[in-house]
Amino acid sequence: MGRLLALTLAYLAHLLAAAIGSERQQHHVQHGRCSYTFILPEVQHCQPLKDFQVTNTLQRDSPPEAEPEASQSRPGKAQRERPSLQERKLDHLESAMENNTQWLQKLENFIQENVRSGMEEMKRTAVHTQTAAMLEMGTNLLSQSAEQTRKLTDVETQVLNQTSRLEIQLLEYSLFTNRLEKHILLQTQEISRLSDKNSFLEQRLLALEARYGRELQGLQSEKQQLQELLERQSGLVSQLQGELSSSTLNSSSLQRQQAVLTDTVQQLLAMVNHCNEISNAPKEELLSFRDCAEILRSGVTESGIYSIRLTNSTQTVKVFCDMKTRGGGWTVLQHRRNGSVNFHRGWRDYKMGFGEPSGEHWLGNDIIHTLTSSQEYSLHVQLKDREGNEAFSNYDRFHIDGEDNNYSLHAEGFSGTAGRTSSLTHTGTPFSTKDRDNDRCTCKCSQLASGGWWFEACGPSNLNGIYYPSSSSVVRYNGIKWYYWKGPNLMTTMTTMMVRPANF
Repeated sequence: MGRLLALTLAYLAHLLAAAIGSERQQHHVQHGRCSYTFILPEVQHCQPLKDFQVTNTLQRDSPPEAEPEASQSRPGKAQRERPSLQERKLDHLESAMENNTQWLQKLENFIQENVRSGMEEMKRTAVHTQTAAMLEMGTNLLSQSAEQTRKLTDVETQVLNQTSRLEIQLLEYSLFTNRLEKHILLQTQEISRLSDKNSFLEQRLLALEARYGRELQGLQSEKQQLQELLERQSGLVSQLQGELSSSTLNSSSLQRQQAVLTDTVQQLLAMVNHCNEISNAPKEELLSFRDCAEILRSGVTESGIYSIRLTNSTQTVKVFCDMKTRGGGWTVLQHRRNGSVNFHRGWRDYKMGFGEPSGEHWLGNDIIHTLTSSQEYSLHVQLKDREGNEAFSNYDRFHIDGEDNNYSLHAEGFSGTAGRTSSLTHTGTPFSTKDRDNDRCTCKCSQLASGGWWFEACGPSNLNGIYYPSSSSVVRYNGIKWYYWKGPNLMTTMTTMMVRPANF
């Protein structure tokens, strides 16, 4: 295509040089929308060929068509007149122009074909280049997409792992929340129970206040009656003084009668002393036993009430001896069976003892201390619930301190069927009553749980609580309790605490 353009330019330059070298005349040609200006060569000395004819009539500047008459007369005139130089130049110019026009048309067709093929080649090259670029860009995009996909996969894996960890933590938090809710529910229930218990205690306190008010009113009425009686007695004393003054006359006879009565009384006293000496000989033998184990060894096998003499003391005590349970020889310290005796008492009552040995009773802390300190004793606790189930707790070594140490408990070597572990409080726990609080709780366990017992922080046991009838189904926390056998509320029908020598 470059050579073709060069040839075209050379030819045009040749034509331009030929036109400039002679007398040149410009010639304008209008072809469609394009206008061409030519400087044609002059052919003065060239004779045109006879058969030369201008075929490209479209490019010739022909004069306007003449009328037919003029055209018919033109050949005759041409034959008659010789053509002028200007006409000959014009004919040569038209002939050259026609040849140039044909040559230019061919050149134009050739250029168009070459340009078209070059453009198509350039288009194909551009398409191939663009296709290669697009493929390369696609490859890069695919690589980047794969890399991004790998990164997204890694991120997704990390997100899944983090999500799994978060789900596990959420589950743990949920479990912890459930446990906390259960704990709060239990605490709420416990608060509700304590509130009910507090309400019960308030009602009981109100009842006690009402009873004490009635008793106070009764005492005031009794005081008034005593005052009235005292006034009457004062009147009687005045009357008796008058009668005494009148009876002084008979004093001599009364003195003689008094002397006779004195002699009679002295004789009766002598007879009583003699009878006591006779009856004391066998009693001394019976009172020489210091516990029920010695009575059993002496041959007595029937359970019942017997008198014992405490070691290093002249005091004799009536006790109930159990001669049947686990070989017998047990000295009963505490017994409950029907709730007939009130065990919610003060320090002095528990110190001295109360009740009857044949029924419900507490032997007394002073007696229990003296008895269990004389030698090593074992403790046996016998229990029975309202369904008739029986159980026991046995302690190989048991004793309590004196009053100066608040009758502190010492019990070791637990065994038995009343629970998997001991329900007694720890060794060294002091005794508490409603009027002497020695426990380790600010709530005064003896008043809340009722009765006197070895309370530590209210503790897992209290055999001296309120005796509720077996028909009651209400859970009460101030009743008889042996926690590790029947929980906080033992609906019992019988409890017994008894001791015998550890080497029995």
